[in-house]
Amino acid sequence: MPRNALLASLVLVLAVTAAVVSFVEGNWFGVIWVLMAGVASNMAWYYIRKDRQERAAAVARGEQQP
Repeated sequence: MPRNALLASLVLVLAVTAAVVSFVEGNWFGVIWVLMAGVASNMAWYYIRKDRQERAAAVARGEQQP
């Protein structure tokens, strides 16, 4: 998994945790954390998909992957 996808996944987990804590405490600021979790999720999927496409293209060209 690419490093950017791992970092985005970490941000996703932290944002979801912060949203849960905010909502449990009765704070509506958790909505911002939910939005941030959505953005982080999209970023993680983007980088995973990009990595898969690059690997598939390298295999199609006959290149060796590490």
